[in-house]
Amino acid sequence: MSLIQEFKAFALRGNVIDMAIGIIIGAAFGKVVSTFVANIAMPPLGILIGGVDFADLAIVLKPAEGDVAAVTLGYGLFIQSVVDFLIIAAAIFVAVKVMNNLKKKEESAPESPPNLSKQEALLTEIRDLLAREPDSSK
Repeated sequence: MSLIQEFKAFALRGNVIDMAIGIIIGAAFGKVVSTFVANIAMPPLGILIGGVDFADLAIVLKPAEGDVAAVTLGYGLFIQSVVDFLIIAAAIFVAVKVMNNLKKKEESAPESPPNLSKQEALLTEIRDLLAREPDSSK
């Protein structure tokens, strides 16, 4: 089998395509969540803390000198990334939980009764009739 044919067989396998779609959707979802955190969640949180913009939070290790920029540790951006992660993790948790619940419901769907032979069907009917009749021996 040639290299091109092997690659085609690999690339067109269902799992690979599903994984690629998941990665693309995940990347887009990550951008949406990052934008949500940066523009919607963090500003009110900054106001609650006292008007602090998390992007500006940093420790200056070496001040700026002339044309040389200051050396800083941007822990505010780290905090924002942690909040991004927590929101993404929570959203994925909820999505997986919903999918698992749907799968459980699908698995627990009632099965149709097995195909019974004529003899078994008649015996089952007789059993059910006997179970319904009141006991006349008392």
